[in-house]
Amino acid sequence: MIKPLIVSSYDPIGGAGASRSAYRLHQGFLKLGIDSRMLIQDKRMDDPTLVSAPNQFAQKIWKARRDLDALPLRIYQNRQKGAVLFPIQWLPDIINPQINKLAPDVVNLRWICDGFLPIEALTKIKKPIVWTFADLWAFTGGCCYSQGCDGYTRSCGKCPILKSDRSWDLSRLTWQRKARAWNDLKFTIVTPSHWLAECARSSSLFWNKDIRVIHHGLDIELYHPTEQKNARNILNLPQDKHLVLFGAINAINNHRKGFSLLQDALQKLSHSEWKNKINLIVFGASQPEKPIELGFPIHYLGKIDDERKLALLYSSADVMIVPSTEEVFGQTASESLACGTPVVCFDTTGLKDLVDHQQNGYRAECLSSEDLANGIAWVIENPERYQKLSLQAREKAEREFNLLIQAGRYLSLFEELLHS
Repeated sequence: MIKPLIVSSYDPIGGAGASRSAYRLHQGFLKLGIDSRMLIQDKRMDDPTLVSAPNQFAQKIWKARRDLDALPLRIYQNRQKGAVLFPIQWLPDIINPQINKLAPDVVNLRWICDGFLPIEALTKIKKPIVWTFADLWAFTGGCCYSQGCDGYTRSCGKCPILKSDRSWDLSRLTWQRKARAWNDLKFTIVTPSHWLAECARSSSLFWNKDIRVIHHGLDIELYHPTEQKNARNILNLPQDKHLVLFGAINAINNHRKGFSLLQDALQKLSHSEWKNKINLIVFGASQPEKPIELGFPIHYLGKIDDERKLALLYSSADVMIVPSTEEVFGQTASESLACGTPVVCFDTTGLKDLVDHQQNGYRAECLSSEDLANGIAWVIENPERYQKLSLQAREKAEREFNLLIQAGRYLSLFEELLHS
């Protein structure tokens, strides 16, 4: 029986979408009877199958690596800040001894940044490596999302995120470290979307690597449709309004999440015949001291860690909006579809793998807040059509995002590598 080790900087409590997808795959392996383990830099969950630093002192050092890793960025005082990540991964390797101690058959790297696994440390892993990309970081000079820059197709430099006008800047140096360390290293790349696979294939680092696409999976027994009226009763949400759902985790300060475009779209709807027919639900953020005007009454539900409650929330909504302009996959979109709630997004990046236009949602013209508004209205305006959208949303999730199917695809890949 295969013994995989999943390596991730965070568990779901300490991290975001990348850590959730990694932990879900781990759970999928366990459900299939696989002896899976996860190696975590910052462990916060009480789960014995998650392994972290060997003692409390080492745990403190591991947790400090995130801040230490960012020290070289202080040279670039004018760089983009806020939610823009730029991991450098330059600290000494202290992870491989743990990997060797756990003695896996195959190592599945996930999001390994914030100082966790140095660039050069990959060459010391003596087991087959499957690296599941969570973003673009692996083939850029440091950015996790390139914001339209194609420097990674060459060798980076003059980085717009660092606001650098020098060819030999930190992005070029980081890119060169990757090129030196990984040029002859054999590993298999998995991406959760075809868009990310194409980005990797167009990169100067990975144009000749073995790249597979396996969508992130989720528990479709947990994320399932609940009758909308019942879901709203449980969550104390209004029955007489169309409920528009939006996840707000870090969205206001993260431009690629498209909050300003959503705001414009909702303002447009609020000045139409929908003015008194819509309420907005925001999860992932508590009500701010100075709430942003979105044109409709807003129900702030805060951060929801209980996945059963989250599934109920999706079922209570008429439509889920994911207005990201860059998204590797979009787990909130897949969760919503699994609960039978159509998704409106832009016709861009990884979300195109999830939302089939006018089949289980609506893909609006890129960066057009007007078409985003049109999409929201189109989804909710026709009850008969809505039922069809809802059914097809669930069917898509059952067919393409079933956790056990996706875990099985990973196991088939592991078997292939071990026997090649």
